[in-house]
Amino acid sequence: MGARGDVEVRERRPTPDLGSSEGDGDGDGDEDLQKQQRSEIYTYDAPWHIYAMNWSVRRDKRYRLAIGSLLEGYGNRMEIVQLDEASGEIRSDPALCIEHPFPPTKTMFVPDRECLRPDLLATSANFLRIWRVADDSSRIELRSLLNGNRNSEFCGPLTSFDWNEAEPRRIGTSSIDTTCTVWDIDREAVDTQLIAHDKEVYDIAWGGVGVFASVSADGSVRVFDLRDKEHSTIIYESADPPGTPLVRLGWNKQDPRYMATIIMDSAKVVVLDIRFPTFPVVELHRHQASVNAIAWAPHSSCHICTAGDDSQALIWDLSSMGGDHGNVQKSMAAASAEGGLDPILAYTAGAEIEQLQWSSSQPDWVAIAYSNKLQILRV
Repeated sequence: MGARGDVEVRERRPTPDLGSSEGDGDGDGDEDLQKQQRSEIYTYDAPWHIYAMNWSVRRDKRYRLAIGSLLEGYGNRMEIVQLDEASGEIRSDPALCIEHPFPPTKTMFVPDRECLRPDLLATSANFLRIWRVADDSSRIELRSLLNGNRNSEFCGPLTSFDWNEAEPRRIGTSSIDTTCTVWDIDREAVDTQLIAHDKEVYDIAWGGVGVFASVSADGSVRVFDLRDKEHSTIIYESADPPGTPLVRLGWNKQDPRYMATIIMDSAKVVVLDIRFPTFPVVELHRHQASVNAIAWAPHSSCHICTAGDDSQALIWDLSSMGGDHGNVQKSMAAASAEGGLDPILAYTAGAEIEQLQWSSSQPDWVAIAYSNKLQILRV
């Protein structure tokens, strides 16, 4: 814990150096070096393989994350861990560890930075579950178990979900049964359920109060407006080959004109401008194996982090996306002619990176999960 040996950092251009630092040559410099190194990368070794992972956004819970296990069968685990800034160790609280039926496909804390709502955590698996952390953090208890199938006690497994930041009573889930469901968690009731795609829906992301997008095994990105539930807009369809499944979706919260998606078993990340459907505004090509996760910077409209099976997490500067579409296309075409965009920072982990989250409350920190390790990195 607090070790630095698991991540190698390589810079692509002058940036804040995450991998090395220099003292001034005297004893004070050596002490400063040790402090700075300790503050750049922290590692937590979980007792099981990590998959689901998310930062807390509450102002009163700095450096707190939830992690979920990826174990075969029914019995899985969730833990809430937190960095002890004094010791430099990420610690798990036994009072905040819970049994979880089946591996959670995603976990997420309530988007409540100002601490106006109860301290909630959601997980998706066979159902959507809402957990409440006690005000004194002495325990965590199941508050709601939500089943979107009105006709059965069982429902299609949930692949993902997203919590609506503008309206935290709403959560949208995606399912292998081709539906997306919008829940009112205060009423514990379905607000809207849509047949969203022709095949399994793999991910969902909110772009505003009543607008969400989803990606599917049918190879399409579709945008839905809850004011017109009968229609959706197809923003992109995979083309190489046609209909290749899309597995992840990230909507740029700072500039909702842009979103990014991942193609199944592809090393490419596709960035889209929803004003100009069909054609990507840029494709990111520097990964050497399948990409598993994407995260837009919470504080910048033009930075995105990607991670994958090549054990790399890459941060990209997409500032050339700004301006009108013609200029964007010209700048991206020029970048493509030069061999494509290069990332500005690269992190090499000890194994394939399966999960990535950028902290919205502390935007200079990114978390990655690989094997049984959780690492938080200062960027």
